[in-house]
Amino acid sequence: MSNRINIMVVSGTIERLQMAAMVASVGAVSGNDVAVFLSMNALPFFRKGADRPAPAEGEMGKLLVAKKAPPFKQLFENAVELGDAKIYPCSMAMDIFGYQHGDLEPYLGEPLGLTKFLSDAGAGQVWSF
Repeated sequence: MSNRINIMVVSGTIERLQMAAMVASVGAVSGNDVAVFLSMNALPFFRKGADRPAPAEGEMGKLLVAKKAPPFKQLFENAVELGDAKIYPCSMAMDIFGYQHGDLEPYLGEPLGLTKFLSDAGAGQVWSF
């Protein structure tokens, strides 16, 4: 039996982006229904061609880079491709940044508002990073 896992990602630090990506990818490949909502400081990292590294909050972030952990964007993409996760950019954040849907990585779904995301979350788990 699968569960619904809803992940809100608003941080732009490597530790939080990495953990959110790990929850999404492991959850999705384990057969769970996974929905990810990208907003605030997380969204710019999913713009096509974004190559700026996410800053580290602490020692773990530095170690993730030094030990060459799988990049968070790769883990999110794997969640979509291997587990059928859905990743939605926040429509409000897109408006604020001036992004169009075509500006974002191709594995992201159509923009979604927070109200719709929370409504769709239903009784499932909601994680925030």
